[in-house]
Amino acid sequence: MSGTAQPGHLYGVGVGPGNPGLITLRAASLIGSADVVAYHRAAHRESTARSIAADHIRAGVVEEPLVYPVTTGTTDHPGGYYGALADFYDECARRFRTHLAAGRSIVCLAEGDPLFYGSFMYVHDLLRDEFPTEVVPGITAMAAATAAVGSGLSRHEDTVTVLPGTLPVPELARRLADTDAAVIMKLGRTFEGVREALRQAGLLDRAVYVEHASRSGQRVVPVRDVDPETVPYMSIVIVPGEDLRADAAGRASTDGIREPVSATGEPSIGTVHVVGLGPGPDKWLSSEASDVLSRVQHVIGYAPYVARVPQRPGLTRHATGNTVEVDRGRHALDLALKGDDVAVVSGGDAGVFGMAAAVFEAAEAAMVDDERYAQVPITVVPGITAAHAASALAGALLGADHALISLSDRLKPWDVLLDRLTSAVRSDLAVALYNPRSRSRPHQLGEALDAVREVAPPERVVVVARNVGRDGEELRVTTLGELDPESVDMGCLVVIGASSTRVSPTGRVWTPRWVD
Repeated sequence: MSGTAQPGHLYGVGVGPGNPGLITLRAASLIGSADVVAYHRAAHRESTARSIAADHIRAGVVEEPLVYPVTTGTTDHPGGYYGALADFYDECARRFRTHLAAGRSIVCLAEGDPLFYGSFMYVHDLLRDEFPTEVVPGITAMAAATAAVGSGLSRHEDTVTVLPGTLPVPELARRLADTDAAVIMKLGRTFEGVREALRQAGLLDRAVYVEHASRSGQRVVPVRDVDPETVPYMSIVIVPGEDLRADAAGRASTDGIREPVSATGEPSIGTVHVVGLGPGPDKWLSSEASDVLSRVQHVIGYAPYVARVPQRPGLTRHATGNTVEVDRGRHALDLALKGDDVAVVSGGDAGVFGMAAAVFEAAEAAMVDDERYAQVPITVVPGITAAHAASALAGALLGADHALISLSDRLKPWDVLLDRLTSAVRSDLAVALYNPRSRSRPHQLGEALDAVREVAPPERVVVVARNVGRDGEELRVTTLGELDPESVDMGCLVVIGASSTRVSPTGRVWTPRWVD
């Protein structure tokens, strides 16, 4: 690709984080050959991007300073801050169109990288379908700040999250607690809130502040020691990851489980608490569960459940996907052996298709390798089950003998599942069906209902409860013959009533305690 700017082309050119020596060769060539050099800047100061590229801008070139109508101040624009910026970008695009239509090439300078929190991207969105455009990447301020810290941002399987410091403190703390390593940008007046979020996430001691990365006057200090009054907007916080499973020479580190010592001199071991959060609302969380969650050092679980536990100082949250239950249990046991108390959370009741059995399974397997795992106490804190919450919403749907069956065949054969389901219905139990229908197995509910229809009449009462206790709560009363599997998803719980289950004139569904 030619390094000379072509007529009628728009180039978004990253000039790096500040040191002119970090400008790429292609960027330098395009800047030096452009007909027009444009750059965004605040009204009260010169463009940093232009100052970085100054040695490459040829004499006599047309310059287009694009002055922001608002930066961190207020605006009387009817659309507010973002409305004012939208109009500003429209005006930038109009000015660019004039040059491009006349056959002039434009290089729009961008500090760092043009598409990483850069203003160029908004003008690019408006013009890329009208004119030839090209983006020339630049070294980001994030990369320069990481280099300045010099400890490595991420190693092995560390997850890195880039966050704006403008997020509300609770949300910023939540996201920080859920990642291994982090980069926080857009500081300035937000710095105090950022530091508080780092404290709440338990990361303050690891956080490093970088100012003027790669430039003259670069400053690298612990976030704890920074005076908020001295922090400019274009500064960065780096939180390096801690996955140190290999040392600097590439040799495997011991990565063994340390044995903290208690005040008596004996090794200290934490407790694994398996906690049921209930099916939704905070008011259904037990006082015992609240107490446990308020004092553990770690919370582990499926991401939507971990998100229900408020972030607080001293708490580290470990969110995972939905099919690694035993891995979660082993992680909790490892943390407990290091001396920490851990809560492994489940929706509903942890002992009903939840994490309790998975933790005991992980413990049993771990003891084979290391007898120390047998010393880890495991407690189970019960929660309201989804089935019984749905029964209460309906009335007393599970007021007599009943069965709870998961339609997931991930851990049991499908024929075993169908046999258990039809046996329960044939025994005239009300049956609550968990995990009724997912994207990966949309056909199974229909097959299960067909099997049930062979042993129960079509008029058998069926209740479908969706999002019990949460936004979008819905209860639908139908029959076995009328239930359409397509109307059910994983947000639902399906309950097939017993032969005695009845619907009252007021629409309440209940199952008598007696058997005729």
